[in-house]
Parts: sequence; structure tokens; C-alpha cells
Amino acid sequence: MKKILLYLPLLLLAACTSMDENPYGDTLRHLTVQVVYPEGHGEHLREGVSVKLEDRNSSNRYTSLTDGEGCAEFIVTSGHYNVMVTDKPDKMSVFQGRIEQLDLVSNDREVSVALHYSKPGSIVIKEVYTGGCAQDAPSTGTYTYDKYIILHNNSDETLYLDGLCLSMVAPYNSKVQNNPWTSVDEEGNVVFRDYAAVPDCIWQFGGSGTEHPLSPGEDAVVAMNGAVDHTKTYSNSVNLNQEGFYVLYDQVYYPDPRSHPVPGDRIEEKNHLKVLKKTGRAGTNVYVISNYSPAVIIFRFPEGFDSAAYLNDDKQSAVQNGSIIYSKVNWEWIVDAVEVSDNTGANNFKRLRTDIDSGSCGFSGTSKGHTIHRRVDEEASQSAGYEVMVDTNNSTDDFYEREQQSLHK
Repeated sequence: MKKILLYLPLLLLAACTSMDENPYGDTLRHLTVQVVYPEGHGEHLREGVSVKLEDRNSSNRYTSLTDGEGCAEFIVTSGHYNVMVTDKPDKMSVFQGRIEQLDLVSNDREVSVALHYSKPGSIVIKEVYTGGCAQDAPSTGTYTYDKYIILHNNSDETLYLDGLCLSMVAPYNSKVQNNPWTSVDEEGNVVFRDYAAVPDCIWQFGGSGTEHPLSPGEDAVVAMNGAVDHTKTYSNSVNLNQEGFYVLYDQVYYPDPRSHPVPGDRIEEKNHLKVLKKTGRAGTNVYVISNYSPAVIIFRFPEGFDSAAYLNDDKQSAVQNGSIIYSKVNWEWIVDAVEVSDNTGANNFKRLRTDIDSGSCGFSGTSKGHTIHRRVDEEASQSAGYEVMVDTNNSTDDFYEREQQSLHK
């Protein structure tokens, strides 16, 4: 492997041309990646854009820079790879593309990566805690009814949570190989449907437009199970009964008292998120969230869009797979997302479209209070005077696994 790394810098100087033969033998493969910008954005084609190659078996990552024609080259050992491109040429634009399951076993390859354009989100997901924590000794069990997420205003103006929706994207876990919502084309690109399939339900913040303000750099904590002080029972857990916190709470649809206990005395009723649409299996009384690999989205319906009419019409807003019904959320409605991948065992598979999240944040699968946390942009924070988070729409780069909940005291 050390020899491969020595060859990579030489490739950065090479033009975007085919090699007549592989000088390093049959165990190494030559890959040429052509970056393609969407129509109307061709002016961004340039030298120096980072292209990343990830070995699907070992998770080793390699980086090459494009030449003036938008080509990057690699020489790596034969195997199966992912190709990832994220380009943020200015503060208002992010271009992303990805190829899954690229086969470099038998032959050298020349592939194209089509980039998708998106804007960084103003309200972003800051932290996802779903893995739970260890119970207090002498017990050796785990506790997972203290899940939460934190949202963050990453802009320089006051924004409002009113009407914002929260959901998970199917499949529940990252290791589901036969994902019915995607397919793979001949070049290894994952092809998504026109919508994200949402299992179980859509949750929504209440308010008429200005009841839930979020100042620049301010956080909003959302308890996904009980908004209570979990530390009274388990010292490794967190206190979610705090002023200003929110909670997923709707006893009509989710009456299970252990998963959804009555919120604590410091949680205002206006801060209860309600079920906007319930699908899934009939009779389910618990909102199911993956412990180790959820794909979390926050989204808004477009201004002027009749969301009630849409959701009431199952022919438009719902789709069935097997015995389970899912809600359809248009990718363009999504404000921010994070895909968490379970780093234990077999390969992971994408659930979020590339322009929504071109990567994923690996999670170790422990129940020791670990969370997925967004990185801080130190330079931007110093300039702004409040906390600014990194936001490239690529969870591989934007997030890391934190060893303790940020809310733990």
C-alpha cells in the first residue's frame, strides 16, 4: 500500500489520457475520473477540485486533484470502490457527485461523475444521538430511550422553526443491501427515485410562522423519545427536561408510555411536535428510529404549496412496498440531512441522494453515549461572533463521531 501512495502524486501531473499499459502489473488499476458540472454551471470546471476514492472493503481513502479539463487520475490496487466529489466554489454553492460500487477488479476504467448543484442549509442538523448509553453498574445493559437531535441556525439572521418537518428516510438501517428505492446503473451510479421514502410518519413543528425563532448560532434540541431527565435513572444519560427543548410527542399515534412518556414540567406544550402524516404498519405505538445508522432529514413544503391536500391524497403522497406504506418527500424540499452509516460488519448503502448528502458519517455501533456531531468552522465562527458549523452537504467531511453527548453533564 505504501508504494501506491508514492505513485499518486505523479498522477496529479498527468493529462486526462488513457494509458497503453499498466507499468505496475496486473494487481494495480488505472482509474480516470471526469467531473461533469450541471448545465449552466460550466464556468466552475477548473484545475484543483478534489476527487476522493474510497475502498469499499478497507475504507482506505485516496485523493486526486482535477486538471484543467476536470479530470483526475488514480492508480490503486484492484478492488471495489466509491468515487466522491464535493466542490464548494463559493459560500452559496455546493456541487456534489458520487459513484457507488465501482468495479476495478478486471480492467482499468474511465468514468464520469455528474455533479448536482445545491445550496448549504441555513438550519442544519448539528448532532444526532440515537445509540444510547450504558446502564449503571452492576447492570451491563444499555439504555436507548434518550434519543435526541440538535438543530442549529447556521445563518446570520433569525430563522423560524414553525412548519419545519422532521423524518427518517428508508431503509431504517444503512446495511440494507436490497434497497427498493434505489438502483445502480452500468457505471455504478446509484439511481434514486424522485422522492425520499419516509417510513412511519412525518413530524412537524407547530406555530403560525414566528412562534419558534432561532437566532444566529442558536440551537434547538429535539427529544425523539422522552423529554424527561433520564439521568435520574441512568447517570450516563442526559437531561432532556429543559426550558426551550422540543419533543416528538403525539399520544394519539404513539401512546407507548416507555418510549413516549409525558414530557417533563419544563417542556411547553407548544414545543410538542405533532404527527403530520402517519403511515407504516397499523397498530404501531412506538416511533422507530435506528440506533446506529439513521438517515435524518429536515424539510419544508414550498411556499404556497397545499401540503394538506397533498398528504390527504395517498395516490400522490404515499407509496407501498410489501406490507408497509411510506410517505413521499420530494428531494427539493429538504433543508438539511445527515446519513449515518454503521461501521461494524458488512458494507453500507446510500439512502440519501448525492446533492442532499454525498457521503455518510461512520458510527462505531456502541451504546456508550457516542453521538454524531457536526464540525465547527473555527475561522467562520471567529469572524461571525457565534458558532458556525461546517456545511458542505457531505457528512463524511462535515461530521465526526463524538465520544460523549454534548448535553451530558
